[in-house]
Formats: sequence, structure tokens, C-alpha cells
Amino acid sequence: MSEYSSGSASTDDLSLPKATVQKIISEILPKDIAISKEAREAITECSILFIMMLSTQSNDIAEKEAKKTIASDHVVKALEELDFHNYLEIINKVLDEHKELLKGKEKKNNKFQNSGLSEEELLRQQEELFKKSRDRLQNSNPDTSVKTE
Repeated sequence: MSEYSSGSASTDDLSLPKATVQKIISEILPKDIAISKEAREAITECSILFIMMLSTQSNDIAEKEAKKTIASDHVVKALEELDFHNYLEIINKVLDEHKELLKGKEKKNNKFQNSGLSEEELLRQQEELFKKSRDRLQNSNPDTSVKTE
């Protein structure tokens, strides 16, 4: 058993979705290049081993810091320790994009929190808007009867 194998699962027990692997490979390779089943399986096995190595190293780093959750910083440090320096630029770019995406979501959530209105008042306003919308729908199409409760 390798140092990256867990006691409960070997790489034979683990897999990645074949369709996902094929899609990733297809997006990278030129359209006129085919890939054999054996080559796709080899890429899948290498990917699983890479994930296992990176996860194990990230976990070791988190444990040294007495953390119970592996953070993105642990993954970046693991890549450095495993000498995958060529991945650092892209992973940092992806992490920055993810952080920006989260900021946008936080702003949306805070919009309602910062309104100064209670949840009950916001629900009342929402119901009022729904009622206006139903009324507008009924008035614009008099032949159709829409029941409201």
C-alpha cells in the first residue's frame, strides 16, 4: 500500500466519472485527435493518485496547524511542498476568481440584511408585489379567469 492510499479504499475502488474525464480531455485535445480507452484510464488513474497525494499532503499541513478543515492555503502549500510549482499560478488565479464570486454573493445577501426591515416586513412586501402582479395579469387578460387565494 502506498503512503497515499487510505486504509479503506484502494485506487481500484476509486474512480472519476468517465463522462467528466472524457469531457475534460476533449476540451483540451484538438478535435482531430482521438484517445484510446487505455490512455483515458491511465489519465484517470494518474488523476486519482494526484488527488490522493494532494489531499494527504494538505491534510498533513492542516493537522500541523491544528486545523480540522483543509483550507485553500493548505492546498497551495501542499502543491509547493510536492514541487508542483507550475500549478501555483493557475490555482491562485482560480482562488482569486472564487473569492470575487463570493464577494458578489455576500453583497446580494447583505442587501436584504441592510434594508433595515424585519423578515416579516420583507415577506409582507413580497406578498403585496405578488398580489399586484396577479391583479395586473387578471386585468390584462379578461377572458382568462385566474383564481387567487
